[in-house]
Amino acid sequence: MKKAFITWGGWEGHEPRQTAELFAGLLKKSGIDVDLEHSLEPLADRERLATYDLIVPVWTMAEITSQQLAGLLEAVRNGAGFGGWHGGAGDSFRNATDYQWMVGGQWVAHPGNRIDYTVEIVRDDPITAGLPQTFPMHSEQYYMHVDPGNEVLAVTTFSGEHAEWIAGTVMPVAWKRRFGKGRVFYCSLGHEAEDFKRQPAATELTLRGLLWAMR
Repeated sequence: MKKAFITWGGWEGHEPRQTAELFAGLLKKSGIDVDLEHSLEPLADRERLATYDLIVPVWTMAEITSQQLAGLLEAVRNGAGFGGWHGGAGDSFRNATDYQWMVGGQWVAHPGNRIDYTVEIVRDDPITAGLPQTFPMHSEQYYMHVDPGNEVLAVTTFSGEHAEWIAGTVMPVAWKRRFGKGRVFYCSLGHEAEDFKRQPAATELTLRGLLWAMR
C-alpha cells in the first residue's frame, strides 16, 4: 500500500488542520495509507521519510530548520512525491529558497483579497482530463513568482481591477514538475476548506495532482 505523510500547522487563517484532514480523507478513500501530524520534526528523520511515497506540507508562514529542510529535499530528490496547495505549500517557508526551488513558485500577492475569478485548464493531461475547461472561484487569486520550467496545468487571468498594472497577466494556478527523482505538484487554490467544498473541480484537480506526484 502506498503511504503519504501530511504535516500541518502555521498560520491558522488557511485552516491547515481542516484542509489537511480533508485531503487525508480523500487520499485514504483512494487506497492510500496516510500519516497526519501537527509537527515539522518528522522531516528531519530521513529514514522515516524514505518510507513515504508522498509528502504534503500544510504550513503557511512557518519556519523550517536546516535539518528539516535537508531531510525533505533529500526525500524528494530520492523519489518521494511532493504535493500541496495555496499558502500551505506556496507560502510555507519564506526564507528557504531551496524549498521554493523545489516547489516551483512562491506567493507574493493576492490583489483584492477574496474575489471572484476564473480558472482555465490549459494542458491536456491525466490530472486535468474531464475537468471543466473553466470554473469559477471566490477566493484569493494568487499572484506568484513561478519557475518557467513548470508544466502548467491551469491558469487565471488578472483583470487589473485591484492592481491596474497587472491587467491581462496570465498566472499559473496549478503545475507539475520534477525535483531530482521526485514528482512535484502544486495548486494555488484553497484559501480555506470551504473553497474546496464550494468548487468540486478545485478539489478534484488537487487530489489528482497529489496522486500523480506519488512515488
